[in-house]
Amino acid sequence: MTQTTSDQPTGRAASGAVVPVLAFAGIVVAVMQTLLVPVIKDLPQLLGTSPSNATWVLTSTLLSGAVATPIMGRLGDLYGKRRMLISSLAVMVVGALLSAVTSALLPMIVGRTLQGFAMGAIPLGIGLMRDLLPRERLGSAMALMSSSIGVGGGLALPAAALVAQNANWHTLFYGAAGLGVLAIALTLLVVPESGVRARGSFDAPGALGLSAGLVLFLLPITKGSDWGWTSASTLGLFAGSAAVLLLWGGYELRAKAPLVDLRTTARPAVLFTNLASIMVGVSFFVVSLVLPQLLQLPKETGYGLGQSMVVAGLLVAPLGLTMMVTAPVYARLSAKYGPKTTLILGMVIIGIGYGAGLGLMSAAWQSLVIAVILGAGIGLAYSSLPALIIGAVPASETGAANGLNTLMRSIGTSVSSAVIGMVLANTANDVGGVAVPTMQGFRVSFLIATGAVAVGLVLALFLPNQRPAAHPRLRASSEEDANLERVEEALRGFRGRVLDASGTPVARARVTLIDRRGRQAGATLSSEDGSYVLAVPARGAYVLAARADGHAPRASSATHAGHDGAVDVDLSLPGEAVTA
Repeated sequence: MTQTTSDQPTGRAASGAVVPVLAFAGIVVAVMQTLLVPVIKDLPQLLGTSPSNATWVLTSTLLSGAVATPIMGRLGDLYGKRRMLISSLAVMVVGALLSAVTSALLPMIVGRTLQGFAMGAIPLGIGLMRDLLPRERLGSAMALMSSSIGVGGGLALPAAALVAQNANWHTLFYGAAGLGVLAIALTLLVVPESGVRARGSFDAPGALGLSAGLVLFLLPITKGSDWGWTSASTLGLFAGSAAVLLLWGGYELRAKAPLVDLRTTARPAVLFTNLASIMVGVSFFVVSLVLPQLLQLPKETGYGLGQSMVVAGLLVAPLGLTMMVTAPVYARLSAKYGPKTTLILGMVIIGIGYGAGLGLMSAAWQSLVIAVILGAGIGLAYSSLPALIIGAVPASETGAANGLNTLMRSIGTSVSSAVIGMVLANTANDVGGVAVPTMQGFRVSFLIATGAVAVGLVLALFLPNQRPAAHPRLRASSEEDANLERVEEALRGFRGRVLDASGTPVARARVTLIDRRGRQAGATLSSEDGSYVLAVPARGAYVLAARADGHAPRASSATHAGHDGAVDVDLSLPGEAVTA
């Protein structure tokens, strides 16, 4: 069983600069991802290789990011989220510097693989916010952190295009390395380490199995267009992925300290959030693929908008800027209606954006309108996801759970990239040996995005209804408040009062929950009226042990049937008093 140590010192108190510094780290990660977009078509020539080999520069980053995200989240839960955040950024800096000094394919692939490890910064940053920030600041802070991928991508696109047009393309990597060093320095100066820890050891076999399964799954998705979707390589890798992930799932269910708690992941609140995240990832990436191409195509095609690389980047940039603006809007809406409602609202706005986009492709300003509408919807949707996850998992699993959720979004973008790439290729016109995307391909891509949003909306409707006050599960000001929030959200546990021999309430009594294996499953302090609340991880028999200064300790057995609701158990501390 995974347990939480929440009474460890957190070091320095969290300052007001924690949120912008962590958000900046997320933006740096997004910059790293968007870095090569302006020079994608020139990569074969720049690296002196074939187009199929050049795609490994992009594929390697995707694969390493997918592998690193859940693993770094779990390592953060075990050994410190700030420590793992700095480690992720440091590996990214090393990879960026390696890419900056080479024009050879293999070293470039290695450098980009190392850069992909930075993807773990997003769930680690969300976990740090959950552990360090007061409840009134957490909603908007998590929204900003979750949206940082879109914000950084939107801002980096025109900046990277400007650099690519006016300087050596290696300057892009030097710039990314510099931003990474700055993010590390700011994190060391501003962000304290969290004292929340999961007890247990790192599940190395589970990490290896998940890594193998993800690579076997994502590799044919990214290379299927080159290999052929019905080729033996593609189908064999998909089959191998299914086999490995099934074996991995069986192992994780038996492991004492699994990398991913599949029982928690199977809860409706977590399962449907992760499935909806895939659809949000699909919808986010479609606009990133379509609008820049439409804007840069020559007007001579009859539908291209004839904009330069930099202007196209500037017109798409509001996508990220709008996502950033929606963070405080999300916080207010979520506080009143809950993150499920904001996720649904975000999905509806995305659907409106893509629906309107089908008729708004004839002028550059129309692309700007599409970017703003979609940015608002994607910002609301992305902001809702970590709140839904945090509200459904124990505090000790926030890093790993948000890592898995971030992975689901990455899978969505990967699937989107493969499907939209195939659509645009199959509908392109051959002009002098050059494949030119058609308006039909752009419209089909928008229809696919609209369909993905519709599926995501249906999945969001299946999320359990909970009171807005219970979302997200925020950092409490005291241990008893934290346990109260856990039970209010889980709606499953023990509650009651701690009393002395005369029936007088005992405040600040330590109440410990012990499972049938003799391990601590939770702890809290009674409030001023003697009341306590403790969540249970699963149904079964437990022992509730209470102790307080000036009283003899007392243990009482209790059983929870696993149904929704709390079992009332009052704890009396009779007997002779003991001196504190």
